[in-house]
Amino acid sequence: MPALTYVTLFTAITLEVVGTTFLQRSEQFTRLVPTLLMGLCYAGSFYFLSLALRAMPLGIAYAIWSGLGIVLVSLIGLFLFGQRLDFAAVIGLTMIVAGVVIVNLFSTSVTH
Repeated sequence: MPALTYVTLFTAITLEVVGTTFLQRSEQFTRLVPTLLMGLCYAGSFYFLSLALRAMPLGIAYAIWSGLGIVLVSLIGLFLFGQRLDFAAVIGLTMIVAGVVIVNLFSTSVTH
């Protein structure tokens, strides 16, 4: 699979994570600028995800996109918004990362 596929997928993930951060900052859509930035980031995220789907199966792309997005948003919540993660949350997030790694390293659905 071309490296550009992963670049577009990671761009999609980054935009989704930034968009979700702006979602928190939008205060339930009551602040205009964070709301607009959230919408732009989400639109860009789906655009880049669609580009990654040209060369990557939907299920694999979505697993990577959502899995890494969950972990990164959780870390942003922890460090930027002071939201605590208990032990069960840390274990669950570790399992998500392990799942993404296993899919990428061992699945024959992902062509390298």
